[in-house]
Amino acid sequence: SMEKLAFDHFEKKIYIHSTKAELYKLWATQKGITTWFLENAKFIDPQGHERTPEDFVQVGDTYSWHWHNWDGVGKGEILKANGMDYLEFSFDNSIVSVSFEEKNGVVIVCLKQFNIPEDEESILRIHVGCSNGWTFWLTNLKAYLEHGILLNETEIDLRGNELAGWTFVNM
Repeated sequence: SMEKLAFDHFEKKIYIHSTKAELYKLWATQKGITTWFLENAKFIDPQGHERTPEDFVQVGDTYSWHWHNWDGVGKGEILKANGMDYLEFSFDNSIVSVSFEEKNGVVIVCLKQFNIPEDEESILRIHVGCSNGWTFWLTNLKAYLEHGILLNETEIDLRGNELAGWTFVNM
């Protein structure tokens, strides 16, 4: 179970004044996920065709993600997607799930990253790095939906500093 704290998983939650439908769109479409999280995203269906910007991702799709201020590419696969309130995808040698639950007119977004390898590098890079990263990105999502602002650094080029991702809180 995920009840106890351990290095093979973590959970992040945030309340956002929005709807499940709006939040799902912001995670499960190319158009949505590039508003608050990524600079570019491609979702390719199992037949090799690229999804259109407003198409919902489907199970079996693969993705390539590009962030602002990072030259690397994130690649993975959509493992679950119910079209409403639950997504699961492979991410950095582990799995991420995102769920949306409406409570009293507010949505609680719950992100879990699990099946994290427990070697020292994975603990540092994934458990510490991704845990910090998702804390910021969920905050950015809330800022975007509730206040119409983005907090991630898109104007200043931070790529000259190899530890930028560890030291800058907004990338």
